[in-house]
Amino acid sequence: MEEQLKQQPSNLLKVVLFGPESTGKTTLSKGLAAHYNTKWVPEYAREYLQNKWDKEQKVCEPEDLLPIAAGQMQLENQLSKTAKNILICDTDLLETKVYSEAYYLGYCDPLLEKYALENNYQLYLLTYIDVPWEKDDLRDKPTQREEMFAYFHKTLKKYDKNFVILKGSREERLQTAINIINKLLSA
Repeated sequence: MEEQLKQQPSNLLKVVLFGPESTGKTTLSKGLAAHYNTKWVPEYAREYLQNKWDKEQKVCEPEDLLPIAAGQMQLENQLSKTAKNILICDTDLLETKVYSEAYYLGYCDPLLEKYALENNYQLYLLTYIDVPWEKDDLRDKPTQREEMFAYFHKTLKKYDKNFVILKGSREERLQTAINIINKLLSA
């Protein structure tokens, strides 16, 4: 399992969309990938957990987290091979770590934690909760958005990650992200 959680070396600028559920991460990921004519890495947990829900009517359990993390890294490593200059990641293992701790009383599998902290990204775009919450089969914390945002924010600060908080409309968020990424690309 350990090998499956490792990030493969790459010269790409890697940007992660990071934050609570239903804050526009996927929409922004697609928009940034289109703008930069590159690849975006979808959130593997969404597909995995939707399949689990459809088949068993069960939500995420602690034993799902390592397979989710392995699936996420497989997607990222695969798409890194064909991306151009930049890779947009709809999530990363640090986000999985945050959800593990938030849902399972502070617990995170040591292997997940190790790679959540070892894998490297140049920029985190922390999405704020100023967009409407949208219900689906998997989202379950509409009344805890502020608490979850604070947890994500605290995590980025704790691990000294390079991040920017994105607020406003889709267009405002996209333009802010593009301006920041352009500065990183030109540096």
